[in-house]
Amino acid sequence: MKVFRGLPNAESRAPCALTIGNFDGVHRGHQALLARVREAADRLGVEAAVMTFEPHPREFFAQLSGDLSRAPARIANLRDKLQSLERAGVDRVIVEHFNSHFAAMTPEDFVEKVLVEGLHVRWLMVGEDFCYGARRAGNIASLIEAGRRHGFEVVAMPTVTQDGLRISSSAVRAALAGGDLDQAARLLGHPFAISGHVIHGRKLGRTIGFPTMNLRVAHKRPALSGIFVVRVHGLADQPLAGVASLGVRPTVEDAGRVLLETHVFDYAQSCYGRLIRVEFLKKLRDEEKYVDLPTLTAAIERDAEQARAHFAAGAAPAASAP
Repeated sequence: MKVFRGLPNAESRAPCALTIGNFDGVHRGHQALLARVREAADRLGVEAAVMTFEPHPREFFAQLSGDLSRAPARIANLRDKLQSLERAGVDRVIVEHFNSHFAAMTPEDFVEKVLVEGLHVRWLMVGEDFCYGARRAGNIASLIEAGRRHGFEVVAMPTVTQDGLRISSSAVRAALAGGDLDQAARLLGHPFAISGHVIHGRKLGRTIGFPTMNLRVAHKRPALSGIFVVRVHGLADQPLAGVASLGVRPTVEDAGRVLLETHVFDYAQSCYGRLIRVEFLKKLRDEEKYVDLPTLTAAIERDAEQARAHFAAGAAPAASAP
């Protein structure tokens, strides 16, 4: 899969079947849409392409307003999103930098400069509520008309539901925020996980008997936070059991940065720089601020005992492909 930061240059442009969206989480609704794009690309003999945005447009406008609480919590980092898109059969991904210039484009400029000149679109699928251009002035009706003028077909993707519930990134965020990892997995089509390279931390964990593997979380508002039973992929032939904390570490740090700290049971090898994937199985509790380090250590011991009991009971689902 080819990944472009912004529109491809002239030499790299090729006719494509395209879909546009944030694709946060690449849930089952997204997967159904991407399957349609793949089918259209094969039928037309072109590449299957996705245009997505970084940052999320709502995050951009939230930053512009100075109120980050209006930004959506992030389900997936960019690496995990791209891996999910590749698994769905996408040939090329355009990661468009969403900024003031892009936000100010008229619907006509978006069609002509991005879709027609920049991407050579032959077939386009978007959601039924898709809007584009400055102030969201363009809609599905105007896009269909633009497609007639410029020679590309526009198809609206109907809503995908499960048990009467619309499968959406918002529904996944709600499940994760509520600690309902089973529901999140049903919506995603697989257990929720975060991947990344192990980085050096303050090494506090090893001093209290719980060394951790740390992953940096780039976004300040991840969709999930707390203490979890986890399974870690990428360290051995089989996934390894552990317990993890995802949050801002209020007892030992007040910098506001988000970190995923994972303690893998009975594992002592150095793994800095390794790419791992942490799969979340069960939420144990919310993150808390403790009065001192001994109190924190006692809480971690209880968390580890609960996580070990979870695995001893055979409650964890079979290891899954991401």
